[in-house]
Amino acid sequence: MATLGMHRDFLMEFAGLEKSVQRRVYETFEKFTGATHAGTHLEKLTNQRDPRIRTIRITDFWRGVVLKADRGDGYLLLKVLPHDKANDWACKHRASVNAATQGVEIRNDVALERATASLRTRASDEPRRLFADRSDKVLRSLGIDEEILPIIRLLPDETHLEALHRVLPEQQFDVLVGLASGMEPADVDREIVQAYARAAAPVSTAQSGDGLVSAMAHARGRVALVSCPEELLEILERPFDAWRIFLHPAQYRIAYRDSYNGPARVSGGPGTGKTVVALHRTYHLARRLPPDAPDGSVLLTTYTKDLAAELERCLALLVTDERIRAKVRVVTVDALANEVLRRSRGGAPLKIVFNQRAVLARWGRVARRLGVDFTDVFLDQEWRQVVLAQAIDGPEQYLRASRAGRGTPLGPLKKAQLWRAVAAFEEELREAGEWTFLQVCAQAARALDEGGDRPFRHLVVDEAQDLHPAQWRFLRALVAPGPDDLFLAGDPHQRIYGNGNKVSLRAVGIQVVGRSARLRVNYRTTQEILGWSASLLTGERPDDMDGGEESLVGYHSTLHGAHPETHGHVDRPEEIRALVERIGEWTASGVDPEDIGVAVRTVQLGRDIARALEHAGTPACMLGSTPAPGVRIGTMHRMKGLEFRCVAVAGVSDGVVPMRSALTPEETDPQQYREDLNGELNLLFVACTRAREALAVSWHGTPSEFLAPVVAQLPPQGRRDDALAR
Repeated sequence: MATLGMHRDFLMEFAGLEKSVQRRVYETFEKFTGATHAGTHLEKLTNQRDPRIRTIRITDFWRGVVLKADRGDGYLLLKVLPHDKANDWACKHRASVNAATQGVEIRNDVALERATASLRTRASDEPRRLFADRSDKVLRSLGIDEEILPIIRLLPDETHLEALHRVLPEQQFDVLVGLASGMEPADVDREIVQAYARAAAPVSTAQSGDGLVSAMAHARGRVALVSCPEELLEILERPFDAWRIFLHPAQYRIAYRDSYNGPARVSGGPGTGKTVVALHRTYHLARRLPPDAPDGSVLLTTYTKDLAAELERCLALLVTDERIRAKVRVVTVDALANEVLRRSRGGAPLKIVFNQRAVLARWGRVARRLGVDFTDVFLDQEWRQVVLAQAIDGPEQYLRASRAGRGTPLGPLKKAQLWRAVAAFEEELREAGEWTFLQVCAQAARALDEGGDRPFRHLVVDEAQDLHPAQWRFLRALVAPGPDDLFLAGDPHQRIYGNGNKVSLRAVGIQVVGRSARLRVNYRTTQEILGWSASLLTGERPDDMDGGEESLVGYHSTLHGAHPETHGHVDRPEEIRALVERIGEWTASGVDPEDIGVAVRTVQLGRDIARALEHAGTPACMLGSTPAPGVRIGTMHRMKGLEFRCVAVAGVSDGVVPMRSALTPEETDPQQYREDLNGELNLLFVACTRAREALAVSWHGTPSEFLAPVVAQLPPQGRRDDALAR
């Protein structure tokens, strides 16, 4: 039987074909998985760089490009293109095997020769060399081959390296980007080279002698091995869900590691596939459960209903075996805590206080009644960030408690006064029979600890950066300590709920030292959008939840596209009119309305935009409401965890982003003010990185201070800043 590999590019091109052509593609390549004589249909071309690259007829117009093994029955599907383009591509490209990873690589020989000639012409004018401090020996050890080394030695900067993205062999490009962004060779070797080497797909003994099959197996993330016609059909039926099949070796190594001897964590910037890794890890844990394990033994959780619903949808795509799917329960942390506490109290429903304004109003009444000199905001933050975060239940414990991260120092007398307010506030809640969600989590954790009940064997947590210490204690209590007990995925750069949700994992009984990994390659957002969005975070180095700092060094995208647009307008109506026009241009170009997202800071602006779109004949749907066809519009908070082909971030104006009401007054607590400011900045970063292909950011009046790094770089005509021009 022939061994068939499918390159990721092949699947992406297949996704754009008409249904009738897709059927012909499947019929053509189905034979490769079941018959060794399939190679007789492959055609050689003249003047080829690699005689192993052949073409095959799909229709009169479309042809496939296939790499055939020198010996044996190994085939790699590379491209599906119109006839002339397929022949041209096949003549220019060549396959090779990476010396460090042993994975198959595809290179464009013609483009490499042209790039080398162009760089040599400019060499005398560019005295700087990007890799001057890296020896040939080091570069070779990382898989840079003898043909690529001379080109690399001519590169003056990262811009020229990025220009070679589609020209250089893929694995070598990953290595070079890592080095160029500041990673040390040892880190590149561990996180990129060894990731490929260790994540090789299994092959049979009979296949192992086939050099192409072995090289395909070592190219996981770009090549998928297909074992039978049914598997080929299952992949081709859902080509846009490539994340199910093509895991980067770094992702695969983390998700499918046989076992971790305790809690493990994966971090990384937006679009690096943390959620994909979490989903695959969930599947891996569920399918390894013993047959007698009860349904719902694996918990997959996050912090909002919208994100939980998306996890449930994606899990259904990934796990097609209903018996395995039944082993996984998907539910938010707060909903599960509510359930656990209700059950421990006999099943009576809990009265939850959702409205933060009502909470602050109660703090204000308590402060006035007791005559304490603290604002309602300060009292609420002290309660959440110190008392609930450290599970403090008495005045003596509070007097000794650390207040690291709180900007206003308190002496013993002030602490005693503040504790009186905390005790009075909690007593009022008890008398009213009311709970906050953090109290529910704290009490649910106590109920589990006291009863000794550990309802899950494994926990997988997505968007971990936004959980409060009380929620972490509850999660810790849900599963007994041991191998593979907790798996966490998150990104501190996307923390959007301020200092109250900062956590030391060690302080809540979760030790991830030695079991942490970081993803650096973005698979969702173009490099242009990524670079623009990351520039907003200049100077920010958030904590990594375990006593260190999280960095975006080495973070890059595999995709390229148009630069983000920035538009300023005189007033709100003009901004909305321009936004409706831009969305009309996107839909006219073939983008479905459901693939367009609009992120706003306030619900009211979102509603106004929705009405304007509907008036223009474009359907719109507010996130959080009943799902309906149309452009997705939501607050920046609701956009978390979602992605769209095109994204408009609207109303990024001074006084709105950052939202003044979301900032602790600087005179009340300077440190908390800075934390709140960073939370608002992260919120804008999250909104912008929801875009896959196109990003448009707009404002009316004066632009937000957060946009200063990017707006200042644009000429007035480029940013259409009418308000500033006045």
